[in-house]
Amino acid sequence: MKILALEFSSPARSVAVAENGAVLGRAAEQGTRETKAFALIESVLEQAQWRRDDIDCIAVGIGPGSYAGIRIAISIAQGWQLARGVKLLGISSADCVAAQVHDKGRRGILNVLVDAQRGEMFAARYELENEWSKVEGFALVTADEQARRAAAGELMVRPDLDAAAAPDAATIARLASVRTDHLTGPQLEPIYLRKAEFVKAPPPRIIGGTGSASPHTE
Repeated sequence: MKILALEFSSPARSVAVAENGAVLGRAAEQGTRETKAFALIESVLEQAQWRRDDIDCIAVGIGPGSYAGIRIAISIAQGWQLARGVKLLGISSADCVAAQVHDKGRRGILNVLVDAQRGEMFAARYELENEWSKVEGFALVTADEQARRAAAGELMVRPDLDAAAAPDAATIARLASVRTDHLTGPQLEPIYLRKAEFVKAPPPRIIGGTGSASPHTE
């Protein structure tokens, strides 16, 4: 399967193409305000000597991370599916980081940290042995808890601050090559650390069936 991978969840944004797990092209940009997504895509297609209609599947790093970056990647994938009927996959950017740290030979417990604003930090924990596995999904961690984990020898990684630890599209492509849980366009969504909270506005009051809204409340 020919896979196009998009990873825009951190300031180190990248695109890659792979076939049967072998990465054939990669392009990246760092810290730009405007992501040149299609320039990156054209670069990797040229490296692989593919055309756009050669792509069978688009894999997207769905965060958590940069809301704008992830939304750009998802929009491209959704539009591509509408136009070409490709398969879609959503890959956790934190899983991507864990796979990369494991590939570098690190072993033990890894904490992937994400700044959730409001002065809060969330961490997902992974066990890195012969294989890597997630042992705890994202949960709120205090500064004291972070210090306790670090003192216990657990590795702490902040992909948003450390470009060397940022999730990479080449890894997304490799992870996607063994996945079969494909999605429809509407199912492809970012990973949110908090549930959306909103209050639905009540409908306007109607007087006597005339269709005019009442300016008064009871």
